[in-house]
Amino acid sequence: MLKRFVELAFTLVGASAGYYLGPEFFGLLQESPLNFGKVPGPHYIGAVLGAVIMFVATFWLSNNVVKWIRWSEERLVKIPAADGLFGALGLIFGLIVAFLIQQPLAQLPIPGVNRVLPFIFSGLFGYLGFRVGYKKRDELISVFTLGRQNKEGKQKNEEKPYVEHKILDTSVIIDGRIADICRTGFLEGTLVIPSFVLEELQHIADSSDVLKRNRGRRGLDILNKIQKELDVDVLIYEGDFEEIQEVDSKLVKLAKVLSGKVVTNDFNLNKVCELQGVSVLNINDLANAVKPVVLPGEEINVQVIKDGKEHGQGVAYLDDGTMIVIEGGREYIGERIDVLVTSVLQTSAGRMIFAKPKLLEKAL
Repeated sequence: MLKRFVELAFTLVGASAGYYLGPEFFGLLQESPLNFGKVPGPHYIGAVLGAVIMFVATFWLSNNVVKWIRWSEERLVKIPAADGLFGALGLIFGLIVAFLIQQPLAQLPIPGVNRVLPFIFSGLFGYLGFRVGYKKRDELISVFTLGRQNKEGKQKNEEKPYVEHKILDTSVIIDGRIADICRTGFLEGTLVIPSFVLEELQHIADSSDVLKRNRGRRGLDILNKIQKELDVDVLIYEGDFEEIQEVDSKLVKLAKVLSGKVVTNDFNLNKVCELQGVSVLNINDLANAVKPVVLPGEEINVQVIKDGKEHGQGVAYLDDGTMIVIEGGREYIGERIDVLVTSVLQTSAGRMIFAKPKLLEKAL
């Protein structure tokens, strides 16, 4: 059906071109050695010849044209509606600008150029308008949203508080603690799950490596749990930043567009967000903040379970998983002893406590 439509379209184009160009074509023939004399009805004969020529040309062109149309259709179907809308608006704006400058260009005292330049500028500005509208769609959406919020004024702000977006990255979803935090109600606002994060989770879940596959499936289960079991607003962000390759860079860009915060436990992403002025909620920082405070000189009762990296060291753990390095604790492996805290090392990756046996302190 599509092929027949293409053949009909080519035939009509050929007939139209022949109708308008027929008199000029036959006029040139009369001035050439191939003079057939005056041709009756040059418009109609030209239309017939043009239609026949273009119809014959479709035998070679129609298949390629049909393939191109179907390829274009597949690409257009995959484009999100918002992307296509803003691309079309950009195209229209570019064509309007080109139309405004066509009149001055058409008056240039250069034969030929004054006819060609308007077409060139129409194509150029149309292309630029489409690309700008497509690439800047997220910024334009945020600008329109901000303008609407400002127009509604303070009354709406009093009736409905500002909802902040919390953008989840892949690591914090796989970690799983985000579901427990949402259940407690400490995390307010809307959880934003970008489509490119979902794609990365799916790739991990489809990995041939068993460990990666289990982590990916765990992340998908966590998301399903958050959506169906928890009383929290979840937004699946369908947009993408095709000009950016790295998922972390896309998260930073999305946080800027939505004026939101990135929720992560990735140390490197944490630093990148801080450098670019994006707010970060680090799950590890939250976990460290709610751990019991241990001060130097405090006494703790622990069980030494293994030896440390340095000579004579022993290692124990608190109930929350905090590691305690005990100087001279190797000889107490397997025993429960009292230790005195000497120092505490706190980082975004976790907390480490250094201590020494209380028995040694008494001996000294």
